[in-house]
Amino acid sequence: MTRRGVSATLVSAAAFGLMPVLASYAYGTGMSVPTLLALRFTIAAAVFLAWLGARGRLERPTARQWAVLALLGGVMYAAQSLLYFTAVERIAPALAVLLLYLYPALVSVVSAVVERSRPGLAVLGPILVSLAGLALVVGPPGADLDLLGVLAAVGSAVTYALYIVVGTRVSAALSPAVTTGYLSMFAAGSFVLLGSAAGALDLGFATAGWGWVTAVAVLSTVLAMSLFFVGSAALGPVRASLLSMFEPLVAVVATWLLLGGTLSWPQLAGGAAVLAGAAWGVLAAPAPGRQPRGGLRETFIAAPPPDASARRRAAPR
Repeated sequence: MTRRGVSATLVSAAAFGLMPVLASYAYGTGMSVPTLLALRFTIAAAVFLAWLGARGRLERPTARQWAVLALLGGVMYAAQSLLYFTAVERIAPALAVLLLYLYPALVSVVSAVVERSRPGLAVLGPILVSLAGLALVVGPPGADLDLLGVLAAVGSAVTYALYIVVGTRVSAALSPAVTTGYLSMFAAGSFVLLGSAAGALDLGFATAGWGWVTAVAVLSTVLAMSLFFVGSAALGPVRASLLSMFEPLVAVVATWLLLGGTLSWPQLAGGAAVLAGAAWGVLAAPAPGRQPRGGLRETFIAAPPPDASARRRAAPR
């Protein structure tokens, strides 16, 4: 593992880990979830596509690729983002991140179902460990925890797993950066339409909100994704994915330092079990013929890499 690759991956994970904290600050200015997501993806798409255009690397998708990008970015990834950011709004950001990390184990299960294969220890082991961790994180019935927020976080993990499995089967030969730009564009369009239809788009939030949403878009989306490209290229997607599990640690510490939030010892133990299941899922993953490049949050629909990267994020989370 090169020092450059390790550094890039860890900084990427830290930037992703700060995202729920930055979103919490944005909510504090009166910004709604649809407004935050519409602005986040609009800014991210503009930065990605402008940068690619300036470098002459803006590829033109085929009609089929446009359809795939619209499905993945405008429908599936938009749904995952909406669930995740709703969870961040309702429960501790660190808890939302830990619950999102159910997705590597879920990918194994969904893949086994889609491929109609008999699940073995490599499939059942990670999901059982992650579910045990989930039980510790949520606690006993009647615990003082926002059930809707927990369900939104788990739903985001399920949706993300489905998104990854679908993405691996409809890969389009576009570079990761180009794919991310177009996925962001379609996600932005979905949130503008959704927010307008529901009357949820409101730019009347405090002026400081513009700084927080820009930080989410630039720091925790564009910079985080770009550095993950660098890390994945240098280390390989599986090793980069394992290093990216630094993200929940950053989220827990940042929540404690900046928001004053804490998790109980059973919740921390449960989070460790969830991450152990995620690591097992990554390490046990076979290397199928077509896998999305770049891994959070996160599965780029691109030319297949040399090993299994589907356990990491696809579009910006």
